[in-house]
Amino acid sequence: MARAYEWIIGTRHLRSTHRRGFVSFVALMSVAGLTLGVATLIVVLSVMNGFERELRSRILSVTSHATVMGLHGSLPEWKSIQYAAAHFPGVTAAVPYIESESLLTNGKRVTGSMVRGVLPEEERRATGLAQHLKAGRLEDLQKGRYNVILGSALARALDVQVGGNVIVMAPEGTATPLGVMPRMRPFHVTGIFESGMYEFDNGLALVHMDDAAKLYHLGPAVTGIRIALTDPLRAPSAVRELALALGGEGFYVSDWTRKHANFFRSIQSTKSMMFVILLMIVAVAAFNIVATLVMIVKEKQTDIAILRTLGAGPPNVLGVFAIQGVTIGLAGTALGAGLGVLVAHNLQSIVGGIEKLLSTQFLDASVYYMSDLPGYVEGMDVLQVCSVAFLLCALATLYPAWRASRMAPAEALRHD
Repeated sequence: MARAYEWIIGTRHLRSTHRRGFVSFVALMSVAGLTLGVATLIVVLSVMNGFERELRSRILSVTSHATVMGLHGSLPEWKSIQYAAAHFPGVTAAVPYIESESLLTNGKRVTGSMVRGVLPEEERRATGLAQHLKAGRLEDLQKGRYNVILGSALARALDVQVGGNVIVMAPEGTATPLGVMPRMRPFHVTGIFESGMYEFDNGLALVHMDDAAKLYHLGPAVTGIRIALTDPLRAPSAVRELALALGGEGFYVSDWTRKHANFFRSIQSTKSMMFVILLMIVAVAAFNIVATLVMIVKEKQTDIAILRTLGAGPPNVLGVFAIQGVTIGLAGTALGAGLGVLVAHNLQSIVGGIEKLLSTQFLDASVYYMSDLPGYVEGMDVLQVCSVAFLLCALATLYPAWRASRMAPAEALRHD
């Protein structure tokens, strides 16, 4: 009860109607600025989190969690390695594959792509690529039929549809009496997939593993073994344990985090930079509280003098104005957090509406690897943003409150 009047006076000052409510208007603008700053920071961090999660999900849907490859480009005795890997704890599938860079042509259209030879009946267990087929089935890749499934962007680049034909040219040539001739083979397009990852949609073609072995003259060997894990996030440690179990001679292992490390490192760096940059907006909004409270102190100096003559000490006056700054900070931070979370959860709908209204597309899949703008709110990010914003508001409150507490009653009443 001893402090109740400080709270009543502090909140009453923020609702001041003196001078046409200018003080309360300035306080409202301080809350609005802080709200927008906190909301913007939360939305940007949520976009970075969503982008990372979406990128990870799409990568894991089309690539293997880990691979065991031959040191010289092939694994001659791969069946024993496949058996050992398939029975290793935490491994759900271990499937052989053949992979090589090749040229694909259709008439005058020529483009480079990675051609991957797979076993259709086993490929479904290793990746979710079969769920991304727009046309055809994975089982259409039959041995000796020389069928191929193309990525959607690759099919557009070659101007070919299901039912058409493309010529696959191997990087090695064949010696003939006329010289070294490129090794090539026509393939029939039986399917098209679209994973949502431009890197794969534009640079991957699937064929049967036996057809790939004949095209690249690998015989019974394969390029490596692709491994699926129950927990993809444990791939770095799991693949090291697998390498030790296999003996580690004649092959090397890798995992999806190494192949795409630059993507996630770039996202984390960008997220940290954006936090620091956008925190300046929050800082500007927070330090507007200084101007607001200084104006309140200037306007209320007569009231401060009366409080001092009635027995209020400097700590009491400091508390009155500290309550005002803390109230503005709490209101702006809470409203900003709510607005930021609301916008982040509905970001795709908002961006989609703006794109339709402006007849444009903000994200080019060929640049950003995806065409939509995902948002994922992490509670720790929201807590961190709110904590820093409120701390800045509290620091901004100290000087005006201290100035008010040092005001002499005689000086304040001299001209009244």
